Amino acid sequence: MAARAPELLPQMRIDLFLWYVRLAKTRSAAQAIAVRGLLRIDGRRIERAHCPVRVGMVIAFPNDGRVQILRVDALPHRRGPPAEAMTHYTRLEPTGAAPVDGGGDPA
Repeated sequence: MAARAPELLPQMRIDLFLWYVRLAKTRSAAQAIAVRGLLRIDGRRIERAHCPVRVGMVIAFPNDGRVQILRVDALPHRRGPPAEAMTHYTRLEPTGAAPVDGGGDPA
């Protein structure tokens, strides 16, 4: 009897995910976030835009001086309106809510 191939989980490129859920204004900007090496998926550093994202993964990256931490709840099929885009992920709070650059310190 022939062995069955394992079921593949649905996945999507990280640059497409960031662009579809409106975390980047353009796909080029989403690719730049990925290749800069500042993005992490499930704690692993990512340096390529074609890295796959699946439901349940946790994505962390700096955005506007703060670290954004998201859990992927669903994979989008298109770049829809902002209300629809927000249904595809859940924002998680970072352990330290201070700005990344330390700009919030009164000195």
